[in-house]
Amino acid sequence: MNHPDDENELFNRLEAEMDADSPGDVVDLDKARLARTELADAGPNRSPDPGTDSHPTESAHWDPDQSDDSRPTLVDRTEPTVSGPGLIDRIKGSKRLDVIPVWMKSVAEFTDGVKWLAGHAWHTVAFHAVRVPVLYVPKLIWRSPRGLANGLGQVGRWAVDAEGEPLRQAEARRENSELYLKLSKQRDRRVRLRMLLTILCAVFTLALGLFLVYGAQPMTQAIAATLGVLGLGMLGAPADAPLATRAVIKTEVQKLTSDIVVKAMASIGIGQIASAVAKGLDGIKFVGPITREGPGWRADIDLPLGVTVADVADRRARLASGLRRPLGCVWVDADPNEHEGRLILWVGDRDLSKTDKVVWPLAKAGSHDIFKPIPFGMDPRGRAQAMPVIQHNMLFGSLPGQGKTSSVRVILSGAALDPTVELWPHELKGTGDADSFEPISHRFVSGIDDESIKYAADSMKLLREEVMRRAAAMKKLPRDLCPDKRVTRQIADKRSLKLWPLMAVFDECQNLFAHAKYGKQAGEDAEFVIKVGRALGVVLVLATQRPDKDSLPTGISGNVSIRFCLKVAGQIENDMILGTSAYKNGVRATAFRPEIDAGIGYLAGATTLPVVVRTAYLDTPATERIAQRALAARKAAGTLSGHALGGESHAASGPSYDLLADVAAVVPTTEERVWNERIAARLAELRPEVYGGWKGENVTSALKPHGIKTTGVAGMTDDGDRTTRRGIVRADLTKAIAERDENRGAA
Repeated sequence: MNHPDDENELFNRLEAEMDADSPGDVVDLDKARLARTELADAGPNRSPDPGTDSHPTESAHWDPDQSDDSRPTLVDRTEPTVSGPGLIDRIKGSKRLDVIPVWMKSVAEFTDGVKWLAGHAWHTVAFHAVRVPVLYVPKLIWRSPRGLANGLGQVGRWAVDAEGEPLRQAEARRENSELYLKLSKQRDRRVRLRMLLTILCAVFTLALGLFLVYGAQPMTQAIAATLGVLGLGMLGAPADAPLATRAVIKTEVQKLTSDIVVKAMASIGIGQIASAVAKGLDGIKFVGPITREGPGWRADIDLPLGVTVADVADRRARLASGLRRPLGCVWVDADPNEHEGRLILWVGDRDLSKTDKVVWPLAKAGSHDIFKPIPFGMDPRGRAQAMPVIQHNMLFGSLPGQGKTSSVRVILSGAALDPTVELWPHELKGTGDADSFEPISHRFVSGIDDESIKYAADSMKLLREEVMRRAAAMKKLPRDLCPDKRVTRQIADKRSLKLWPLMAVFDECQNLFAHAKYGKQAGEDAEFVIKVGRALGVVLVLATQRPDKDSLPTGISGNVSIRFCLKVAGQIENDMILGTSAYKNGVRATAFRPEIDAGIGYLAGATTLPVVVRTAYLDTPATERIAQRALAARKAAGTLSGHALGGESHAASGPSYDLLADVAAVVPTTEERVWNERIAARLAELRPEVYGGWKGENVTSALKPHGIKTTGVAGMTDDGDRTTRRGIVRADLTKAIAERDENRGAA
């Protein structure tokens, strides 16, 4: 009797030999049978003769002189083995779907959905209600004669059984007399009954009409006439001309199906997917059914072995073409809880750039806690995205005109709503984008000249000294008050410790770091602040439109924790903002379209994985309202300091010019009221190095801290048209100058 283990071992060796041979080799089955017979005759304890052809292959490195116990164990065996997770483990490892949909668990998303549904219903009702008296009723009256004719014709055809006439004529042409006679008799019976019913209904209708004309009340007559005319009008409506028009024209968006996704994925140029689909195999696997998520469809996909999410992200434009959707509708993300080949494909109904502007949740709020994330924007799936501030530093970057400054304005507005935050805005392009925050700022500058750059460099030096002071103060705090050696809400509220949050913003920071005289030292100071000040309540916000090694030192770009990158030109700029290898990993801000995708960028560091975010929009009037509420809160809390209280500012160290005096110089005494846009043009002509590029809104922002408010001013344009625009009253200007001079004299 053959030993089963020896037989299996022999056949394993023979199989290894067959695999090692070339495809053209032929296995001698007689030798195999002879070896098997010899093994059976030798018994279970005898090893095969090394001189025979049945010895193991060289790849197994088996020594025939070794005992059975020393033989190597082959990796591939024919007998089944028990391996892998058991049934319970597989059940435990399975993913459970949500009992309640995500959109129902999100209060904001559920509220938005209910609001949209109510608005849709109200729009439909209002749309038709407006058209009933002016469009629908006249249409029905106009169509009522045709409706009467149509009604009488239908009754007549029914009474004489006209619908059966074609069948009877067909049988007559076939000369089928028997069937024709049957149909004729049937028709006679129908006509007799229907004519009787028609006569009775006609008599009843005539009697009802006589009653309504001579016996009914006027109200009843009016109602009957209205219903009759409207009913006949509906009966007379042509089939191709419905009475009512649609209140909402539905945009047909193709439902996302697995077939569409497979075809699109096969067309993006990834060989593993295309070859598998061409052979009829599963190029991709759907982890779950394609579901609706927010304003779009979501598909969770397992990519083929060796294909990553970054590979697909690199071909997002091709994928959008395969799905026949705009590029702004197709977004690919990785699943942070799964492997690198798990793809989350989200296809929106509308291009993200064409969706409604994102309303900032704090636009009408009275205050905000800086120790809580600041609402920042919305991702393509409609989920709110917020940006944590404390213990973080931020870097914003993009090409000019892509919404970088507007994004910074959102963060600065959120910080302004906390009266304990000390603000240091530095706007280094001189356009006045941060002027709204000047009345509440400890340090403030707006300009691109050398004096402004020097002021910003001094601020960076002061920040470094402030960080060192805070570190020493933090070290002295008791352990129970500060166990983690970090600034907390409780510590910030203790004004005596002077450890309140401090946010320093440097917009267009490349003008500072690339400056020949001040840039190098400012870069070193900024790097120190970023590395050390994070736990001490100092937040550094940098924004640049030229991210390279000269204008943005690597020590700075490599240490910021939160990054927001809008449209950039190339891979180098992309990785300078989003971090090394971001482009390689598929996080590519180069894919955004110039101007079209303004305000849309990749946010990294605020979430587990980088996410596309469309920032909330705050225009200048909205920002000014927020700044005014922040000013009132700071006055009530007594936290105004530095520049906001008239302390030393950039203007004190700059050229000797006076804004109010300059405005008074360009507004003659004969001009009682003047438009701000004309003041800006005259100031630019007076001092182009100071006021060059100013517009009417710059004048508004600059005069507001002095108590000069704008109002509607009627005037004549250069074309001779009379209109009303924003302007000032010269009496308010002279009053502000007199009060200022009086205060200075008293001081």
